[in-house]
Amino acid sequence: MGFWPTFAKKTVLKIAVNTRLLIKGKLEGIGWFTYENLKRITNQHPEHQFIFIFDRKFDEEFIFSRNIHPIVAYPQARHPLLYYIWFEHVIPGVLKKTGADLFLSPDGYLSLKSKVPSMNVFHDLNFEHYPKDLPWVERRFYRHFFPEYAHKAIRIATVSEYSKKDIVSLYGVDKNKIDVVFNGANETYRPVGDDVKKATRERFSQGAPYFIFVGSLHPRKNLARLFPAFDKFKESDNQGVKLLIVGEKKWWTEAIEKAYNNLTYKDDVIFTGRLAVEDLHLVIASALALTYVSYFEGFGIPILESFYCHTPVISSKVTSMPEVAGNAAILVDPMSVSSIAEAMKRMAGDESLRKSLIEKGSERARIFSWQKSSERLWNSIETALNQVKEKK
Repeated sequence: MGFWPTFAKKTVLKIAVNTRLLIKGKLEGIGWFTYENLKRITNQHPEHQFIFIFDRKFDEEFIFSRNIHPIVAYPQARHPLLYYIWFEHVIPGVLKKTGADLFLSPDGYLSLKSKVPSMNVFHDLNFEHYPKDLPWVERRFYRHFFPEYAHKAIRIATVSEYSKKDIVSLYGVDKNKIDVVFNGANETYRPVGDDVKKATRERFSQGAPYFIFVGSLHPRKNLARLFPAFDKFKESDNQGVKLLIVGEKKWWTEAIEKAYNNLTYKDDVIFTGRLAVEDLHLVIASALALTYVSYFEGFGIPILESFYCHTPVISSKVTSMPEVAGNAAILVDPMSVSSIAEAMKRMAGDESLRKSLIEKGSERARIFSWQKSSERLWNSIETALNQVKEKK
């Protein structure tokens, strides 16, 4: 596929983008960040040419505008060895061949060998704080290369003030080089009526009210404590409340398995697997509350999605989550099963509390949107582009 001929007159600079996480039907946190921001930025800035670099056959859905030139560069990078091959051997050639002026990487990875000015987005440094949550080879790669990526970048964007401080503290990066862009939530997420809630509960939770967890089943999502907390809550529950777990068992560990197998109320825990956005919207909007009690997050998009849906939130009082939730959630100690269980008990038993949190969450949601995120990210990109222009 060639460049659109209309580019020649209007193009100011060529921006190459790592789009390997834009995979149809498999968008997760960073993938959604990439999708929502690039969709807006490419359409709102037709004066630039964007080169999307995929590591596999792409879906036309991701070619958002006429100023995008997609390239497929193999191999598929889904393992540290393949990360290295793709970023250090494949990407430099693509950037040189396309004449890219800037390389933007929304998932944090850069090419150390390429001389093209580069900018990346760091979502969090969880692997620095909890390295044992990742396989040995993954954490060795991250802990070796990401500090180098941080210093290689001419500009860094990140999604929370917490993550910015973390990057400055752990990697010694100048704080003035880092911009906070925050995340948003898809406009699909909105409140639903009682009839829809009833139908959704009939479909997903045998008609019962339920707490909901949304995310990859990774150790830092803290299911190993959420499960026993739910068990403790169930000891005094008289409403037949269920726990809906939405996400893939990609990182299911022995500790999570043990916590699940030890449940007394195992039959009240329902696994849905990954859900399409339309169904995810329904189950969040129909939930009694979100239980998002990770012990580490760079942001926490499900918190916003719940606010958008007028669903009350239980979250953690550590890392970035208080920054996102503000006063619109019950914040717990994620390391305390009792703290989580008590919050679930309060939430299930106090309708006025739920209504108050819904009102506060609705107000809080106005602070965050993908449009605001894309504007902040573009400002950061523009700063990087100006640095590029100054050097020419």
